[in-house]
Amino acid sequence: MKKILLSTAATLAFAGAAQAEGKLNLYVWSDSIAPELIEKFAKENDVEVTVDGFNSNEDLLTKLQAGASGYDLVTPSQHFVKIMVDQGLLEDIDAHDLAAYAQVDEKWRGQWWDPENDYSIPLAYGTAGYTVNRDIYDGPVDSWATYFEAPEALKGKIASLNYPDEVVGAAQLYLGVEFCSEDPAEMKKVYDLLAAQKPDVAVFASDNIENRIGSGEVGAHFWWDGNSLKTRKNDGAPIEFAMPKEGLVGWLDSMVVPAGAANVDNAKAFIDFMSTPENATIQYNYYAHSSPVALDLDKAEYTPENAPELFPTVPVEFSRACSPAAQDLVTKVWTQLLQ
Repeated sequence: MKKILLSTAATLAFAGAAQAEGKLNLYVWSDSIAPELIEKFAKENDVEVTVDGFNSNEDLLTKLQAGASGYDLVTPSQHFVKIMVDQGLLEDIDAHDLAAYAQVDEKWRGQWWDPENDYSIPLAYGTAGYTVNRDIYDGPVDSWATYFEAPEALKGKIASLNYPDEVVGAAQLYLGVEFCSEDPAEMKKVYDLLAAQKPDVAVFASDNIENRIGSGEVGAHFWWDGNSLKTRKNDGAPIEFAMPKEGLVGWLDSMVVPAGAANVDNAKAFIDFMSTPENATIQYNYYAHSSPVALDLDKAEYTPENAPELFPTVPVEFSRACSPAAQDLVTKVWTQLLQ
């Protein structure tokens, strides 16, 4: 657990949000929130902020399903927002009435995972694809074929995630299988592709990716756009984020409040705080994923010229909340794969 405790005798309220006091317990994607914003919110609002990280939506869902998580704000991706709403795991915070809602780009309002904008305010969006180390592999990266059917230079040097969600989605894009398919024959094609790839997979892991791909320990890694961008720019790693013609898997993470949270008002205050143009720009520059809320463009660091990872030139298909029958097939594919 990363814990920040900061108190001030005289606190400062930020525009458009109520003063908060007490505690705020966050459970967010690992290393996803700019530390300076955590510190700033804590100082301005006399709040003790704790931050824990997760590496998959599945881990987050399991935590909330267990009950009494102790968290006040979490950041699931769009399809998991829908699952959590349907399972009664989230507080209805009337998100459409928050100051943050006015900052949200119109295209992200009224989406299928939260059509009335009752539960969520978006935090970041981007794509899942694969990154190659150019010291290991210097061939084309314009198709998922490079990842799923490894050329000689990548044999035994592929790395995958340790959960099925986006990996299965990418395989479906490559094969032309629809997301959320309930057809066992179609999902058998997905399994066959992943099973044939498995001998070339050095590791299934969702952490320490930047070191694994940046150092050349592996030559290709399933990864996310902004993470690849930061490792390329900040670490000078010889890597490239692929733009496969079959498309990338899209995601959008939102700020939501777990049902029964103890500090709902502080969670709402944090959502408003994160969504101001000033703070959203700080977050954008730190996290290096696209922002669904308004930015101060004069201070935004990433552009199509210096950050092509964030500006896809291929189709993007967003993950969906599947039926139980479809999800069972995904689980079956992954379970059999890892046996």
